[in-house]
Amino acid sequence: MENVIQIQYYQSPCGELILGAYREKLCLCDWKIEERRIIIDRRIQKELQASYKEGISEVIARTIGQLDEYFAGRRTTFDIPLLLVGTDFQKTVWNELLNIPYGKTISYAGLSQKLGNPKAIRAIASANGANPISILVPCHRVIGSDRKLVGYGGGLPAKKILLDLESSDRLF
Repeated sequence: MENVIQIQYYQSPCGELILGAYREKLCLCDWKIEERRIIIDRRIQKELQASYKEGISEVIARTIGQLDEYFAGRRTTFDIPLLLVGTDFQKTVWNELLNIPYGKTISYAGLSQKLGNPKAIRAIASANGANPISILVPCHRVIGSDRKLVGYGGGLPAKKILLDLESSDRLF
């Protein structure tokens, strides 16, 4: 493989993330310790026909700056160029996640209705779980219909920290 995905590690208040950039687009912002880490890494590397190489790039530097602002309560949206790597169905789900406003949540059932496929709750939950760009593509904003926190690659404690951060009034 001759193509390179620049990777860098980022220590967030709720766990270490691995950031990846390919051709100046962010293709990875995921929890370093994630049970699907190998599956996600293989999918991205195979699809892009690229291998990981630790280093910094402009898009990774910008992502780190914006994550710092997010965790400091000074940023509610991101403007990083994204490269979504997955199936067409997964990309459709991930693009819909981008429409969930900061500080808001939606249930898996609600998400499946927004996508016009109310019976596809499990498939949508699976696509949500395969999201390789955590936080920026806000899969943490999807919760159970009973308002309980369910499934998150970074673990439920990280999901709670993110949702608590977004519900606080300490912004700006």
